Amino acid sequence: MQQIDTEPQLINQMTTPSPCVKDAVTKLNGDIMILGIAGKMGPTLGELLVRAGAKKVIGVSRFSNPSDQDDLNTRGITTHKCDLLDDAALNALPDAPYIYLMAGHKFGATGNEPLTWAMNTMLPGKVLKRFPQSRIIYVSSGNVYKYTSVTTSGATETDPVEPIGEYAMSRLGGERLAEFYSKQQNTPLAIVRLFYATELRYGILIDIAQKIHAQIPIDLAMGHVNQIWQGDANAYLAQMFPHCNTPANIINMTGKDVLPIRELAISLGEKMNINPIFEGNESDNALLGDATKMFNQLAHPQTPIDTIVNWVAHWVKNGGPTLGKPTKYESRTGKF
Repeated sequence: MQQIDTEPQLINQMTTPSPCVKDAVTKLNGDIMILGIAGKMGPTLGELLVRAGAKKVIGVSRFSNPSDQDDLNTRGITTHKCDLLDDAALNALPDAPYIYLMAGHKFGATGNEPLTWAMNTMLPGKVLKRFPQSRIIYVSSGNVYKYTSVTTSGATETDPVEPIGEYAMSRLGGERLAEFYSKQQNTPLAIVRLFYATELRYGILIDIAQKIHAQIPIDLAMGHVNQIWQGDANAYLAQMFPHCNTPANIINMTGKDVLPIRELAISLGEKMNINPIFEGNESDNALLGDATKMFNQLAHPQTPIDTIVNWVAHWVKNGGPTLGKPTKYESRTGKF
């Protein structure tokens, strides 16, 4: 297994398209627009699409950091600076037959609930209404589900939703408005409920590894999680436009295993030569998702969890850069 030592190597790993991704993207007849491209996943998804042969990739964001816009331009992505909550700005965006809606608000949601509901609930309705003729992939959140037993494979798309906290409730609200306009306008829509995409600058494994390195106790209350490598998540998204339907097609996106936090920490600690410190006990339920539906449609993830653990341990041990944004996965109150 080859280790990843630098950010350019990391980005290259996540944006090198597989033959299946190239085949799916080159079959798309028209521009692809990513709304909210400046988030954690958007830049690598955009570059993956460019490298896979997309005709044109348009990236939309407020770009509060101008260097983000410059970076995307150098990667072959056409950028538009836009506040998506501004109706005039949203209406001024170009039409595109293929759209990813990745904009949302999670971290800092507690204490800023009005913005959270505006971004996560009102905006999806606005986007569907603005682009009735497009095929739209709305990247939502697995947080809409209630906690499931750790002895199961997690919540499926047909299981009841029971969001905990205002962030999760606002996400479900956004899904419902998107579904409403999809059905009313006959707009093909896929709602992707994402659980825990991870890479080397951000993710649950990074959170755990950093705590091990700093000898900070690891809370075991949310004792089990799913993980999917962000490069695999992007590859799935690149192949998903044919799966947009009306009524909306709901798809769980995550890794195939239910992973105990304790075992992940022990494995990371062994590779870092540091013993993890634990506190609390594992609960008998957790926020977990079953992505069998996606696997049956688009195959299993390409990156095994053991490989990700090895990469993360090496990255943190060697002082690799991170985004400085903890996932707060351990929250059982829904507050982020």
